[in-house]
This record gives sequence, C-alpha cells and structure tokens, in this order.
Amino acid sequence: QVQLLESGGGSAQPGGSLRLSCAASRSIRSFNAMDWYRQAPGKQRELVAGILRDDSTNYADSVKGRFTISRDNAKNTMYLQMNSLKPEDTAGYYCHATIRILDTSRDYWGQGTQVTVSS
Repeated sequence: QVQLLESGGGSAQPGGSLRLSCAASRSIRSFNAMDWYRQAPGKQRELVAGILRDDSTNYADSVKGRFTISRDNAKNTMYLQMNSLKPEDTAGYYCHATIRILDTSRDYWGQGTQVTVSS
C-alpha cells in the first residue's frame, strides 16, 4: 500500500506562514500527479494546488500568489508553502496522489493535518 503522511500543520495568525509536507512511502516519480486538498467544517473538499510529472502546477483562485506547491524527488516529499494566511484558510489539509495506468487510475490519500488561522 502507498502511504502518504502530512505534517507541518498548526496555528498561525493572519498574515503568517506555514509549510506543509507530504512524505510518501515510495518514489514520488511514480505519481502522475500530486495535490493538496482542504476541507473546512460544513464545506465541500476543494482542490488547493496540484503538481504534475512535468512540474506544471495549478492553484485555486483563492490561494494564487500566496501558496506555492513544490516537491523534492530525492526526499519523496511534496510541500505546500502557505504565506499571507487568512482565517478562511482554516481547514484540514490532505495530501493526494494519483497513478494512472492505461485508462484507469489509483488514488491515494493522507490522513490530513489541521491548519488554523486566527488572531
């Protein structure tokens, strides 16, 4: 089984920064895509940022210019640098990875790490 483990969550004040990490139990070069999702209480889970094998990235409009997704293949780890945090960023953040084989895909999820932004 593929294991994904998030870390780096915690509390921050508005305008502050946090860096989330997602460590994988296998080479992340094998993943076609890796993503960060978040879910706040009473709200739908939403895609925050994603990165593909060619290192192309995409971001939710709400975090563009503030968050940066990256990965370190040597460490088998994906990161989400979060700057200029806002209270509305408060949510559980989840690491996600996809492996595509022909016309099917396999999805893997971490257990999540909590981010709380408040004064």
